[in-house]
Amino acid sequence: MRKLLLTVSLMLVAGMAMAQHIYDVIQMGAKGDGVTDDAVALQRAIDRCSSEGGGQVLLRGGHTFMTGPVQLKSNVDLHIEPTAVLLANPDERIYHLSAFGKNEGEGMMWLYADDAQNISITGKGTIHGNGVAFMGAELDDSYELKPVTTFDPRPHVLTLNGVRNLTVRDVTIRDGAYWTLHLVGCDGAVIDGINLLNNLKIRNGDGIDIDHSRNVRISNCLITSGDDCICLKNRRETERYGSCHDIVVTNCVMTSRSCAIKIGSENMDSIYNVLFDNCIIKASNRGLGIQNRDEGTVTDVVFSNIILDCRLWSDVWWGKAEPIYVTSYPRANGNHKDANWRFPKGQVEGRCGQVSRIFFNHIIATSENGCFIGGDTPDKVSDIHFDHVTLNLKKITSYPSGIYDKRPCKGEGFVRDKVYGLFVEQASRLTLEGFNVSHEGIDYGGTCNQQLK
Repeated sequence: MRKLLLTVSLMLVAGMAMAQHIYDVIQMGAKGDGVTDDAVALQRAIDRCSSEGGGQVLLRGGHTFMTGPVQLKSNVDLHIEPTAVLLANPDERIYHLSAFGKNEGEGMMWLYADDAQNISITGKGTIHGNGVAFMGAELDDSYELKPVTTFDPRPHVLTLNGVRNLTVRDVTIRDGAYWTLHLVGCDGAVIDGINLLNNLKIRNGDGIDIDHSRNVRISNCLITSGDDCICLKNRRETERYGSCHDIVVTNCVMTSRSCAIKIGSENMDSIYNVLFDNCIIKASNRGLGIQNRDEGTVTDVVFSNIILDCRLWSDVWWGKAEPIYVTSYPRANGNHKDANWRFPKGQVEGRCGQVSRIFFNHIIATSENGCFIGGDTPDKVSDIHFDHVTLNLKKITSYPSGIYDKRPCKGEGFVRDKVYGLFVEQASRLTLEGFNVSHEGIDYGGTCNQQLK
């Protein structure tokens, strides 16, 4: 009997200990009424949870927690219950923390972390970026951007800097005003089963940006984004974090007004050991893209088992329905609102690095345009391999065909010709094994615009 009582007592103590590790934001003073700014209460819960050894910060279902900027901290699981919403405050005056350090021309931070570890964001609830509140007038296929110079108040949804052991699972993230989920210098990240549903008309509305990060695994996600759905890069503002490598993306469904899967355009370091597998891309302006525009390199990348369809959109969006796009060109001279952050310090011109050992295996594509490969010299893009790539060229929209988009680059940003299965401007060591092209309703020029060796 004594042993039984002791066991029950230990179980009660363990249960009490577990309960002490749940930090209910309502109990910390949050209203959850969608009108009151609950940032102070949410930050209080996060700070206490982290300082007391970690646990779960709970956003209860049935409430909308509107907040301004909030910092996530080590050993905290931000858990958003079903029917709970974490909503960005639409007052752009409260956003002052730059998402890119001293470069304040490309958005501020809303939810963010700096040099932390063991952070997770979980649950079936919603993180809502309130994106349309920060836009200008609605156009046919986009929103106008409000005029800015060197300060853009639009908040990024999640900016995670230098986080080790990160998990984002099951949540819905929607309607970001700028980039949505930005991993900067992160090591060991799992993004699994999320719905990332941005407004397709919002420019700069990237889905997931993997920036100077490593050991990242993205799986089982549904992503719709006006800009790129998943993008790998190395921004100059955070060059201290080093290269971007060992990235796996699998079992995702994506739609984009720009490029569904992109590497670049910002890349001042190296990107390597990357695998995209078992994915579906729908109604995107570009499918699989490598857009190298800086001195960094891109090597050892595999795209496999992908079904995609592309269509043309207006020139607001980069891309001309190229299902596969591999390029390396120096970017245009610097005269942008980013105050030349794209270029090495003190320079207004850049150079581009080599793209090599890129593999496209078992790709099925339908598009209004063909694939495009090119660099500023013949050896800048090399060792590109197509293995069992099937392309159906089919006219869908009234936009003109036969245009390939090289932006951002020096000089003319477009190449104009007929639609080819593959248009090669300059490249070396390109192999095609089982490259099959069919066409209907297109001014078709042939399988390739030049004779391949």
